[in-house]
Amino acid sequence: MPYRLAVRDISFFERPVTFARPFRFGAVVINATPQAFVRVEIEVEGKGRATGASAEFLVPKWFDKRPHLSPEETVTELRRSLMIARDIYLARSSFETAFGLHAACIGAQVEACAREDIPPLAAAYGPAEIDKAILDALLRCTGANFFDGMAANVAGIDARLSRDLTDADVSQFLAGRKGLARVAIRHTVGMDDKVEGEGGVADTKENAGARYFKLKLNGDPAHDADRLIRIGKELAALPYDYRVTLDANEQYADLAALSSLVERLDRDAALQPIAANLLYIEQPMPRDITRQSPLGGLARRDFIVDEADDSYDAFPVARALGYRGISSKSCKGIYKSVINATRAAKWSAAGEKCFIAGEDLTCQAGLAVQQDLALGALIGVTHAERNGHHYVDGFGDTPAAEAEAFLSAHPDLYVRDGDKIRLAIHDGDLLTGSLTTPGFATAVHPDWSAMSPLVQPTARISLEKAV
Repeated sequence: MPYRLAVRDISFFERPVTFARPFRFGAVVINATPQAFVRVEIEVEGKGRATGASAEFLVPKWFDKRPHLSPEETVTELRRSLMIARDIYLARSSFETAFGLHAACIGAQVEACAREDIPPLAAAYGPAEIDKAILDALLRCTGANFFDGMAANVAGIDARLSRDLTDADVSQFLAGRKGLARVAIRHTVGMDDKVEGEGGVADTKENAGARYFKLKLNGDPAHDADRLIRIGKELAALPYDYRVTLDANEQYADLAALSSLVERLDRDAALQPIAANLLYIEQPMPRDITRQSPLGGLARRDFIVDEADDSYDAFPVARALGYRGISSKSCKGIYKSVINATRAAKWSAAGEKCFIAGEDLTCQAGLAVQQDLALGALIGVTHAERNGHHYVDGFGDTPAAEAEAFLSAHPDLYVRDGDKIRLAIHDGDLLTGSLTTPGFATAVHPDWSAMSPLVQPTARISLEKAV
């Protein structure tokens, strides 16, 4: 049953994270970036107060890739998204369901961010993080774990933001969810990552025994094809079956360039180790061009949208253009993932191939990876991109006592490796058993005293005032 709540306090913190190796996607290379943390206090009607938490990278040049903006400016956008959302959420003092609160705030959030020239995808970041922390607090207050709580729809998720669904569609989908016991990792191969030999894509010390691989593209069909041929030769030598996905991060300029790559995949024998094992191609073109470009014959391959998923209407729009799937990322909103998974299940039951995929961009060991993993396990994501553990050295600069607390509370998810604590990968899978604890997939919270308050961002001049 849904509970009603009111938010009494929202606090933001951050911690620097240094990468163990550079990660290049699209036109950006990341060597370090802050991780944001959210702490909320809520009052649940008839139950009392509880505290909840969430965490996510402040990733540069993904939520907003406009070339005139520096990486630092795009991080500032995300900080502003958090601050704007806090004001909007705290302005509502009456009791309402967790989803009802989200639904009442998301429109005002997008409008307020637009006045500061912050696009919808970045605007959704603030509510996404606050919503996760609210859900954590709600589940703790009611003594429910994430999987049971969501099956009972404690957040009160309904179809008010998705005109193509009914309330019954959503409640029936949630009621049937059990949560997967295992989720396979999908190993990301960044544009600057080594391909051949030791430390290459087929090195088990590097890929942690992954059976799924996510290969980044740079938007040049000839360059990408040549690199995929090299990767395919390495993967073909693996002693087990594998599957791949391709991710262009909006780098293909148009349908003509994309067609060139797909034609090579269809016809070039040297690309067969990739083409024969390809599950889907992710967000090939810029989000604005995507909305104007039906895939047509290219839809013989499966495509999904990611960066173009900036509203509750994005999946139906993409489906009409020939896309079969959409990504789930907790940094884009847990409720939107549930709604999109409901759509995929409904459309598939009617005989159409539709699916939701797990694409991790911002998840680090601790809160972020646990909450995103649980979300995917709930909605049926059987394999998920997990690049966080690969590009950061375990818990990174997290205080040792905090990392030890997560290891103790979630021994199936972490492992001690010398003086580091890392994500534990079991035959290419992550286990979700310890995530069934009261709260949103975590038995412990981070050490709030060991991080700094969120850097206060400066608001941009509004578009109206700039004219």
